[in-house]
Amino acid sequence: MKIIKYYGASEATTSKDDSSSFFFKIYMICLRRLKTRSWSRQLLTTSPSLLPQLSPPSRSLITSLLSQLRPAPPSPSCPRSLSSLRITYILKDGTEQTVTAEKGDNVMYLAHKHNIEIEGACEGSLACCTCHVYVDPEFYDRIPEPTEDEEDMLDMAPELSDNSRLSCQIVLDEELDGIRITLPRITRNFYVDGHVPQPH
Repeated sequence: MKIIKYYGASEATTSKDDSSSFFFKIYMICLRRLKTRSWSRQLLTTSPSLLPQLSPPSRSLITSLLSQLRPAPPSPSCPRSLSSLRITYILKDGTEQTVTAEKGDNVMYLAHKHNIEIEGACEGSLACCTCHVYVDPEFYDRIPEPTEDEEDMLDMAPELSDNSRLSCQIVLDEELDGIRITLPRITRNFYVDGHVPQPH
């Protein structure tokens, strides 16, 4: 068996009797260098075939070392991306539709992407109120205050409420993860001839 040349050690041949001592030294060195993992691949390749030759205590140490060097498998309990957010739309009939979003997604365009009935005739240019929605009070204060232009458009919205906003002006971030958006029972419809807004 060849000793790995490391920290100035010369190559030499060891007997079966001193293999346990050798691997114990390797184990101690690796504990100090575990963060760099500079030679973990070499150890993973060479040590398994030698495990049967070691005494039980040494075999236990090496097995523990190898388990630390091997990358942990992905957790099945985290199916969605760590950067993904959730938003729940409460539709006009009271049913709920929860979708996954990313930071920076626009609430109106995200609705279009998932065929949720929010019109948005002006396509976010603050020239209509057709994307009017109600924001869950828990999240309302986490959204930047509406601009004067948005407030002017909201004044035209049917059934205006204290938690009314234009969905085209709501951009998702970590603070809004889990937000609930309710669609109003009626809206001021600008589209005609069956036009359907396209997702952006």
